[in-house]
Amino acid sequence: MSATARRPGSATTDPPVDRPTRLSRSRRTLIGVMLAVGLVGVAAALPGVWVRATYGAQTSADEPHYLLTAISLAEDQDLNLSDEFTEERYRPFHEIRLTPQGAEVGDERIVSPHDPLLPAFLAAPWRLGGWQGAKIALALVNGAVGALLVWTAVRRFGARVGTAGLIAGLFVATAPLAAYGTQVYPELPAAFAALAAVGAATGPARARSAAVVVTAIVVLPWLAIKYTPVAIVLAGYALVRWWRGGARRLAIGAAGALAIAGVAYLVAHLAWYGGVTPYAVSDFFSERGGEFSAVGTSPDAWGRSRRLIGLLVDEQFGLASWQPAWLLMIPAIAALARRRPDGWLAVVLPLGAGWLTATFVALTMHGWWFPGRQVVVVLPLAVLAVVWLAERGAVWWWSTVASGALGVFIWVWLLGEGLQERLTLIVDFASTSNPVHRAWQVALPDYLDVTTTTWMLHGMWIAIAVLLATAGWRSSNRGSGGRATLGGAA
Repeated sequence: MSATARRPGSATTDPPVDRPTRLSRSRRTLIGVMLAVGLVGVAAALPGVWVRATYGAQTSADEPHYLLTAISLAEDQDLNLSDEFTEERYRPFHEIRLTPQGAEVGDERIVSPHDPLLPAFLAAPWRLGGWQGAKIALALVNGAVGALLVWTAVRRFGARVGTAGLIAGLFVATAPLAAYGTQVYPELPAAFAALAAVGAATGPARARSAAVVVTAIVVLPWLAIKYTPVAIVLAGYALVRWWRGGARRLAIGAAGALAIAGVAYLVAHLAWYGGVTPYAVSDFFSERGGEFSAVGTSPDAWGRSRRLIGLLVDEQFGLASWQPAWLLMIPAIAALARRRPDGWLAVVLPLGAGWLTATFVALTMHGWWFPGRQVVVVLPLAVLAVVWLAERGAVWWWSTVASGALGVFIWVWLLGEGLQERLTLIVDFASTSNPVHRAWQVALPDYLDVTTTTWMLHGMWIAIAVLLATAGWRSSNRGSGGRATLGGAA
């Protein structure tokens, strides 16, 4: 018998060995990778603070109006921007004269036609560091999205920490996530909220998980009314999952909380904006027929259907134009649909809701903003799908890493040109001198100038999308099958 062997029932006399368990080591590794990816996300976005939006302003379009509301909330604790416009408080970040977007309400009261949660979030950073402080806060959100992506991929998808960290890092270090890490829009905070809801909803049915889900869902429409379809889908998924899983009291309580929050949203908007959306105070939409004309006065569903693929491959405003790795969401979704791991619908359903909203509800795909704005809210969910796909085989892993690295190269080049004031991130970002990007654009359709060539490329990319989906479907059973589940540990 060896020295370490003992008879049954004998007392243990050896002193306990104090050494870290495998679980604690894995947790430390996970935390370390989350922090590293978070830093990458911040570092990739931060230089954009000092890249001009246009040649006449540091911020443009809706950005200065969000900042003015943040100033008003910080100093006056209200939404009235009349004094901010009178005093031209926008001059530090919008050098040229700025016209109010909101109509005068009541006694010369000007309210911006945007939901107030983003300005509320930026009020403190603005006090600390002005408009630069507000943008830095959004860069930190990009880092937080990266860290949460790693956690969700590992703890809910069962992905390897290294794979999750590498792929999440590639996506948060490039467009459009890094771009909206400094542009003053609610896109990244909404993306963080949607990702948090998915991470909590796919975990164990607990009160704290439900609190996270409810909070995230409530946050989305307060950031922008356009996120309501995504919020509704997330709520439906969570409630059905809990109900079917036997946590019916939790589902009923969450449903009640969401109902109360919905009533509060409507009451507040009617009081503050005179309508159920902030668009009720918009000069632009009031002249076009009211707040619901924000989706268009006579929307052409068939014409907008080209955005189904155009949001991905448009020459200037397509995601893949600036980060080719986004193309891999197509085979990733197909693979998920075939394999259907536990919780896969938490990724696919809100991703589909966000994509369809950007396709058929949004007024335009193109606009006075950086590409990808309309779908940023659900892009972290696409990243989760791509991480899952990358672990199904070496071909997918290397395809993701190679194309992702190319996207990082494109973004870094663009930032460099912006910092040298050779271009801006709103007016002429598409004029980048990057030879790789210019060569890549030749293969992409230009939906701003629709010609015969546009339709030929449109058809080609539909065919490519079908081939990618087929490849993902067929390869979904390869790879590390034991790591293919969602809804893991808390």
